[in-house]
Amino acid sequence: MTAKRATKTAKPPCEPVGHTKSGELVILTGMSGSGKLSALKAFEDLGYYSVDNLPLELIPRFADLVRQSAEIERAALVVDVREGMRLERFPAILKQVRKVLPTRVVFLEASEDALVRRFSETRRPHPMGRDETVMHSIRAERKRLDPIRNVSDIVLDTTKFNVHELRSHINEQFEQATGNCELTISVTSFGFKNGVPGEADLVFDVRFLPNPHFVPELRKLTGRQAKVAKYIRKFPQTLEFMDKAEDMLKFLLPHYLKEGKSYLTVSFGCTGGQHRSVFIAEEMTKRLGASGYRVKTSHRDMAR
Repeated sequence: MTAKRATKTAKPPCEPVGHTKSGELVILTGMSGSGKLSALKAFEDLGYYSVDNLPLELIPRFADLVRQSAEIERAALVVDVREGMRLERFPAILKQVRKVLPTRVVFLEASEDALVRRFSETRRPHPMGRDETVMHSIRAERKRLDPIRNVSDIVLDTTKFNVHELRSHINEQFEQATGNCELTISVTSFGFKNGVPGEADLVFDVRFLPNPHFVPELRKLTGRQAKVAKYIRKFPQTLEFMDKAEDMLKFLLPHYLKEGKSYLTVSFGCTGGQHRSVFIAEEMTKRLGASGYRVKTSHRDMAR
């Protein structure tokens, strides 16, 4: 039995033209040594009013200030393990703040080896204390921050980023958009051989599609080029997958928005991240954009 494709789709949660937003808040949090201060500087360069280590209990008051201010349109602040045991109150405070102001939580993390190396290079003590080894402090911090990670909108793994790459990533994802949707969708492609992106909210595996890599004339091309697109598109399972994935996303997006999510990363993966995933990501961006959603596209492994 063939499933009939729905002809009606949910209306994208967009604002009317001319609507004036009350402001936006980004809360940066995550592991010590993961690059939060570098990220905060990048937000500052993008025009965000930036604050480091604002006491947790002042965040609702700060959000209300941003909402009422005629001068501050967007703000970013850092909350981290320096708050101590008060961090247990973060999920409740976040819920309170989101009633006042559109808020995104960005959680930065990195591998244990990368964090140990960074502390060794800077020769700074870990904020959890000097009495334990850095590795022990990192593991204790990760455990303490786990409830915050669970309520984050974006989890960004900075293991392979240097300072410049991190700033570039922040600029790409958070530069002022011109659309009117309250939900920003980042559609990305990647290769499974290089690992699944840590920031992905939804991951689609498109390795079931025929691989252009095994066609000599297509091997050195990418999914953005017409010959590769024509090759992948000619298989009936390609169109069927795109239709079903589009329907599922259009079903999910209003529900994500209702739950307070303002940023969603949808990732498509193939083996190397050069052909199939790139083509599908480009096509899905066009489809969602045509439906009125604000969409950005990136291809993590296409140039490798």
